[in-house]
Amino acid sequence: MVVASLAMYWPLMLLHQGSIKAGGVGFGGPDLPAPQAGLMAALAMGIVGGNMPWPLVVVGILMGIALIMMQVRSPMLVAVGMYLPFGTTFAIFVGGVFRTIGDWLADRRGFNHAQKARVENAGVLTASGLIAGEAVLGLVWAGLQFVPKWSAPHHPPQIFLNPSYLVGGMIALVGLAALMIRLPLTSAGDPSEPAPPTAMM
Repeated sequence: MVVASLAMYWPLMLLHQGSIKAGGVGFGGPDLPAPQAGLMAALAMGIVGGNMPWPLVVVGILMGIALIMMQVRSPMLVAVGMYLPFGTTFAIFVGGVFRTIGDWLADRRGFNHAQKARVENAGVLTASGLIAGEAVLGLVWAGLQFVPKWSAPHHPPQIFLNPSYLVGGMIALVGLAALMIRLPLTSAGDPSEPAPPTAMM
């Protein structure tokens, strides 16, 4: 734990200082919302300061009991989705849509259990690679804020001065769909091959 804490200090400091140099406020701002850390800080301050919002806590407890009584599959996912930013929850929703489409196509192609397991493993690895790649690019972006030509009042080089976020976003979603649906399906392999160990979810 000590080694992990020492190792995590440097990327966290880089992200925080990079956000400040880019004109943000560091952790807690729009670029680095850190919702879980904010929630834990609010709870700690409420307990120490004696101003805990007990009505909200009680409502959360009652909602958790109601979800369990309704036999919701993952009450924890519902609870986590309540404090995550909308952009994060929407990305999770889009990933679920891609997964559903991939499962539907696997059924349409008549894949057996072994092939579906290989498709699932490839999908998990693809999604994990995208998450890790986003984190690495975030660190690269934060590091570039310390390059003189990128820091304020200068601006980083731009390909489009006035981009259309709607068109660009739709193109990115189509590209992600092609990557996250087609790539795992191509990893189905031969129906006679044994099933691999499924990835832990």
